[in-house]
Amino acid sequence: MTAVIETPVIQVVGLTKTYGAVRALDGLDLSIPRGGVYGVLGPNGAGKSTLFRILLGLIRATDGTASVMGGAVTEVAHMRRMGSMIETPRFPPYMTARQVLRWLALEHGIGAATDIPHWLQKVGLTEAADRKVRGFSVGMMQRLGVAASLMSRPELVILDEPTSGMDPPGIQEMRALIRSLADEDGVTVVLASHQLLEVQRVCDRVAILNKGKLVREGAVSELTAVGERLRLTVGPIDKALAVLGAKGTRDGAAVMADVRRDEGPALIRALVEAGVDIDEARWVGTDLEAIFFTETGAVQTPETIHAG
Repeated sequence: MTAVIETPVIQVVGLTKTYGAVRALDGLDLSIPRGGVYGVLGPNGAGKSTLFRILLGLIRATDGTASVMGGAVTEVAHMRRMGSMIETPRFPPYMTARQVLRWLALEHGIGAATDIPHWLQKVGLTEAADRKVRGFSVGMMQRLGVAASLMSRPELVILDEPTSGMDPPGIQEMRALIRSLADEDGVTVVLASHQLLEVQRVCDRVAILNKGKLVREGAVSELTAVGERLRLTVGPIDKALAVLGAKGTRDGAAVMADVRRDEGPALIRALVEAGVDIDEARWVGTDLEAIFFTETGAVQTPETIHAG
């Protein structure tokens, strides 16, 4: 039986974009698989926004090739299967949220087929449906932009900073929406975000860009498993450290065990037999934030993460 090779939803080869002497993208090679949530990360000037604009046909590459949904970015048939929200969206301030979506649906030729109340509810704007958008906060505008990107029920959606300006409950709601799009609706979601903890929670895979090049790519679970150790909340700690020997270090009210996963069960049995009480045992690895700063050399401030 012949294996079916899945075509990447996005494929770029040698992609270069220059603005005078500035190389926003520098021979970028990137393949994004179909399905799931894919994060594109990078500091200021990394090339994220430039990449997204090329994929959406808003600007042309200087060199290299880019394909989306198996076709060139210039092919209208493929572009119609995409939705997007790039940077903070802007809408006519005199319109209500409901009117904005109706207007955009008509512009896209899907007016009669669009369930606007459904999309307003999906992004948490039902109560603000008939408010003029001139009074919307940044977070509310982001919600409306996400609704607009989803109305055509695309197979692929590109979201640039979808949680910008949102409070913690709003961020949690957006995370749940993004995961449901991938897990329940089969939509491939490609997003950029400066909130690295959220990226780690919501994304299946990530690409880290720096100075227009790909510096790291892979499954989040694999990237963050590097340097993985077992963290044990135990008592008494001194007795646990005696059992662990050179493989154990104190970590506040817990101990860190430098062991492999397949050694974990035997270690726990040894601790219990030695009279150590174990309140909690969990595996901890390198977080995405640490990987980001190691790979990019960026200064650790929020402003350095989100743009580009």
